[in-house]
Amino acid sequence: MGPLESAKLVFNTFPEPDSFMWGVLIKCCVWNRFFKEAISLYDNMLYKLTHISSFIFPSVLRACCGFGDLGIGQKVHGRIIKCGFESDSVVQTSLLSMYGETACLHNARKVFDELSVRDIVSWSSIISSYVQNGQETKGLELFCKMVVRGIEPDSVTMLSVAEACGELGLLRQAKSIHGFVVSREIQRNGSLDNSLVAMYGKCGDLYSAERLFDNVVDRCTSSWTAMITCYNNNGCYREALDIFVEMHKPNAEPNAVTMMVVLCSCARLGWLKEGKSVHGSIIRRVMDPENDLLRPALIDMYSNCGNLRDCHKIFDTTRERHVVSWNMLISGYAREGMSEEALLLFVQMQRQLLLPDSFTLASALSACGNIGFFQFGCQIHGYVIKAGSSSEFVQNSLIDMYSKCGFVDGSYKIFENSQQKSVIMWNSMMCGFSQNGSSTKALNLFNQMYSDRLEMDEVTFLSAIQACSNLGYLEKGKWIHHKLITMGVTKDTHIDTALSDMYAKCGDLQMAQGVFDSMSKRSVVSWSVMVGGYGMHGQIDAAISLFNRMLEVGTRPNDVTFMNILSACSHAGHVEEGKLHFNRMRDFGIEPKFEHFACLVDLLSRAGDLDGAYSIIKSMPFAADASIWGALLNGCRIHRRMDMLNNIQQNIINTNMDDTGYYTLLSNIFAEGGEWDEFRMVRSLMRSTGLRKVFGNSTIEINKRVYLFGANDSCHSEAKEIYRLLGNFQTLAQEHGHGVEQDGSLF
Repeated sequence: MGPLESAKLVFNTFPEPDSFMWGVLIKCCVWNRFFKEAISLYDNMLYKLTHISSFIFPSVLRACCGFGDLGIGQKVHGRIIKCGFESDSVVQTSLLSMYGETACLHNARKVFDELSVRDIVSWSSIISSYVQNGQETKGLELFCKMVVRGIEPDSVTMLSVAEACGELGLLRQAKSIHGFVVSREIQRNGSLDNSLVAMYGKCGDLYSAERLFDNVVDRCTSSWTAMITCYNNNGCYREALDIFVEMHKPNAEPNAVTMMVVLCSCARLGWLKEGKSVHGSIIRRVMDPENDLLRPALIDMYSNCGNLRDCHKIFDTTRERHVVSWNMLISGYAREGMSEEALLLFVQMQRQLLLPDSFTLASALSACGNIGFFQFGCQIHGYVIKAGSSSEFVQNSLIDMYSKCGFVDGSYKIFENSQQKSVIMWNSMMCGFSQNGSSTKALNLFNQMYSDRLEMDEVTFLSAIQACSNLGYLEKGKWIHHKLITMGVTKDTHIDTALSDMYAKCGDLQMAQGVFDSMSKRSVVSWSVMVGGYGMHGQIDAAISLFNRMLEVGTRPNDVTFMNILSACSHAGHVEEGKLHFNRMRDFGIEPKFEHFACLVDLLSRAGDLDGAYSIIKSMPFAADASIWGALLNGCRIHRRMDMLNNIQQNIINTNMDDTGYYTLLSNIFAEGGEWDEFRMVRSLMRSTGLRKVFGNSTIEINKRVYLFGANDSCHSEAKEIYRLLGNFQTLAQEHGHGVEQDGSLF
């Protein structure tokens, strides 16, 4: 029999228990976290007693906090006023805590302002109320007022103050708070030391956190957990695991929170073996497998490590599946590219009558965007509107979903209607424009951010650099590079790689190589970009030399690296070199994809080996698509191989082609060969599909200004002079023996 049952038996021996006895029993229920029963006892007491002492109310208000019911708490407040206890300092402080813990800050502040005497307990309570409800700045302001008025803070006050500094990332203030604790000789206990360690960790000052942790003499489980969390918050997951191993030397016993944090470290590193070891430790220590912290952490760890089988196994054996567990499973499937399965889980979750939160909605929207499920994404958007979700996390996911589905106008509408746009939202919109061929609009957003002096981060600059790459804006790219340096934005491998790519695509190989050489760390993407840059400009020897240098330093090439090498060989017409590198792919465990076969077919076709190219197509492990037939078709045009064209004509027509370029090319070849019946058949087929030739446009950058022009463009005020000058260049070229190729185009 437990202490609560014993207390009830004693209570029941009294025929008419007084207010004090009721209060004792209610307090026992609160101590044992039976909040609902405590409130029920309070209601019974009101029914049976006419006189109630103030002793009752602190426990009842504590039960309201635990039960999370603001309505009941407000009714209790009414009873306190009716009984005349509203001036009791203990009751007032309890009311203050109740309103703070139930997120009713307006009432909490009202109670605080009406206090006749504000002691350290009431000040600590109101500061804690603001900090716990995300209003850290107001909490710090109250702390300053408290010190100015001569109230000496204690360790409880400093817990909230340290948390506020950490959440706001105010390192300078954090150091001042630490100095304040030391200079005022505030009693340091384990909780305050842990809070100070966490504060430094959230402010990004690992050195100070480590020094403080090293000086803690009696490290309890919470101390070790705080330091592990500190490393996790700063992305130092290996160091977090090292501390976890060291924790066992003084025989400190990890708890559920420790295990949850360590599982997070394993998840972020993708270390399945270590994660399983932690899972085994949880089982050996007989920790509650249904713990609200451990279940989601285990699901998250297995999903991040790509082990969806064990992830689902843990989920299936969970008795109470909370939203957090569903979220971890859904995001795990979405992360592994199994978007349809993620959306099925999203539907199943709702059938269980669980309401999705912002994380669920964001994961589902991400899955819709990844596989182009536009209609489903619109339905989720409708739910977001009905639910009144204004979460920035969800708004960013909506922008991303619409952009990936090709509806960038929908993305921009959401962006425009957002009242508060963070740097993440600006970045999402810039990426959306770039992904949909609107890089100019992406740069316009960047210019707006710069002129409005909005916050910019690494992703902002990365998006702007990629937009310049897409457009070939060299001068603008140089200006962005300059601003990147002058604004002190941290450069990493991604930004350096993007800069190298931008300079290469804009034709400045010297700057591209300079950025590449200055990189302290190069990824396989960095090498691939530079190889592709040389290949793009026909410098095949430099591309191959760089590829060999990459192998020498131990960087393993990927499929994109080989794609760039094959493309370089194709541009330079190096057939044997291209064949050699195509065959080398399997040496690195890389199976050729569509793009690699298309590049090889293009290489052979351009070189005139159309029979070899056709043999490659027939030997492929999958059916050729439009890009591969198009490469062979282009070879037929270059080398006037009408016999080959007749062999592949039906294959090309049967291929589902949604690019007018292939139809145009095929019809023009027939026109050149005088095959007018075939020419008319292709044109008729093109009309029946509803396809229309989309005239391309291009840009040119002159004196830091960018000009847009298209085929047969006559919009420019000096169009006649421009065409006359181009005609003169054509005549001059012909006089020097550079004949202009007539492709017979009738479109």
